Amino acid sequence: MIKHDVLVIGAGLAGLRAAVGTSARYDTAVLTKVHPVRSHSIAAQGGMNASLANVEGSKDDNPEKHTFDTIKGSDYLADQPAVRVMCEQAPLLVYELEHWGCPWSRLDNGKIAQRPFGGAGYPRCCYSADRTGHVILHTLYERAVQLNVKVYEEWLALALAIDNGRIHGVIAMEMATGKLETFAARVVIIATGGYGRIFSRSSNALINTGSGIALAYEAGLPIEDMEFVQFHPTTLYGTNILMTEGARGEGGYLINNRGERFMEKYAPSAMELAPRDIVSRSIQTEINEGRGFNDEYVHLDLRHLGAKKIIERLPGIRDIAIDFAGIDPIYEPIPIQPGQHYSMGGIATDVTGATCVQGLYAAGECACVSVHGANRLGGNSLLDTTVFGKLVAEAVPEYLDHGAQEPDQKVLEAELKKQQGLIAEITARPRSRETVGTILSEMRETMFNQCGIFREKKTLENCHSKIKELKERYRNVAIQNSASLRYNPAVMNTLELRGMLELAEIIVAGAILREESRGSHARTDFPSRDDQNWLKHTMAVYSPDGPVFSYTDVEITDYAPQERKY
Repeated sequence: MIKHDVLVIGAGLAGLRAAVGTSARYDTAVLTKVHPVRSHSIAAQGGMNASLANVEGSKDDNPEKHTFDTIKGSDYLADQPAVRVMCEQAPLLVYELEHWGCPWSRLDNGKIAQRPFGGAGYPRCCYSADRTGHVILHTLYERAVQLNVKVYEEWLALALAIDNGRIHGVIAMEMATGKLETFAARVVIIATGGYGRIFSRSSNALINTGSGIALAYEAGLPIEDMEFVQFHPTTLYGTNILMTEGARGEGGYLINNRGERFMEKYAPSAMELAPRDIVSRSIQTEINEGRGFNDEYVHLDLRHLGAKKIIERLPGIRDIAIDFAGIDPIYEPIPIQPGQHYSMGGIATDVTGATCVQGLYAAGECACVSVHGANRLGGNSLLDTTVFGKLVAEAVPEYLDHGAQEPDQKVLEAELKKQQGLIAEITARPRSRETVGTILSEMRETMFNQCGIFREKKTLENCHSKIKELKERYRNVAIQNSASLRYNPAVMNTLELRGMLELAEIIVAGAILREESRGSHARTDFPSRDDQNWLKHTMAVYSPDGPVFSYTDVEITDYAPQERKY
C-alpha cells in the first residue's frame, strides 16, 4: 500500500495547481496516465480570460462585466455565484502565473497582452502567442518540481475506494508492470479532464476518455449537465486539430464557397466572435445548405492579417496548417469544420471543488461547478482549471485539520480484490469477434452523427438504442493478447471503454429528456429555449439499468435570463 495525505488524479492544469497548493503543508502526490507535460492542457492555444483592462478598448472592463459575459454566454444555465468567484479570482491567477515565470505575450508598454474572444464585451483574453496552455502547464509543472511533488507517471486509476460517505483512496494499475496497487489518502482530488474521445471528430487528445468522471459515476456520485457538449467552430478539416479562437480574435474571417463572411447572417454584431455554440451551428448550417466546400468545410481566412501578425501571434496555427494540410495561411485560407472540443458537464461540486463524498474533490473539465452552464466562452477553460485548482487546495486544510480520519485499509483491500477479479474475468474471456476497437469506433461515430451539433428526438433515440446495444456487446469483448498486463494497452482500453459507454449513455439520455434548445444543446424539434420548464441542472446517478435523472435549480442571483443576442 502506498500512502499520502493528498492524492491528485490527473496532471493537467487543474491537477498541478491543486498539487502545488497543498504540497507546502501536506504530503501530496499526483497520479497520471502520462507525463505531466503531455497532459491535454498543453494543447490549449488561445488564452485565459481576466479583466486586466490592459489594451485599447478595455479600460472599462472589470470582473463584474466578465461575470455578465460568462452568464450570458452560458445561456443562463451557469450558477451565478460560482461565475462571480471565478471572474473575481481571474486577475489574481494571471498575476500569480506571471510571478511564477509564465511568459505571457507583452504589449509595447510591458503589460500583459490581451485579445478579443467570442462572447466577450472587451478584449480580456491573456495569451502567449497561440501556445498559452503549453506555457502555463510548463510553469505549473516547474513549480511542482520545485516543491517536490511526487508524481506517479503512467498509472491508470481504476476505482475510488469509498465507504460510509468517505474517501479512503484509489486503486490504480502501474502500466509498466500491470500491477494493481492501493493508494491510501485522506483527500483525493479528481482532475482528469474531459471526455472528448467519446466522439469521432474531436480536438481532444486520445487520453481524454472521461475516466475520472466515470470513476465518480460508478461510485455513485451525481454527474451534472452532461448533455451540454461544446463543438469548437474551427478544427482543421481532415484532422480535427484545434485552430484557436485566437485566429478569429486577431481578425480572421469565416468564408463560405460564395466568398461571403456568412456570420453576418447569424450574429451581425459579434460576427466571427459570437459564442462558440452559435458559430459552430452557423458553420454547420452553411455546410448543410450547400455553401460549404465539397459539402464538408468552410474557410478560415487569415491572409488579410499579413505575414508579420500571423508569424508573431499565430505561429503554431501556421505550423499546423503547413504540416498537416500543406497550406500556408499567409497565402491560402485554412479549411475548417466544427469538432467536439469541451464538456460543460461533469462531477457535481461546489465552488471549493467538494463533492458529496467527504475528502473527495474535483476540479477542471471533469468537474461541474457550473460556471459554463450550457456553453463555455473561449478563454474561460484555462481560467476554470487554475482558479478551481487553487480553491480546492485552499479548502483541503479545513477538512484535513478538522477531523479527517485515516484511510481504512480493509476498504482499500476489498476494492483491490474487486478490481483484480474484474481484470481476471476480462483477460480470461475466449476470443470473439467483439473487440475494443470495433465498439469504440461505432460509439464515436454514433455519438458524433446522432448526438452532435444538431439533435432531434428520433436520431437521439436511435443513438441511445445503439449505445445500449454496445454496452451489451461490451460484455463479450475479448483481448487478443492477454498473456501479460505489462504495457498492455488493450487491457487499459478495455477498462476505460466501460466508463466511456456509461458517459455516452448519460449524454444521449439527458439530451432526449431536455426538450428545448439552450447553448450547445440544439434540438431541431424544440428550437426555442424554455426557461419555464428547463431552467434547471440535470443530475444523473448510476444504476445497473442506466442513469437515473433528477433536476436541481440554477442559482440566479444578479442577472435574470434574457434572450441572447450578438
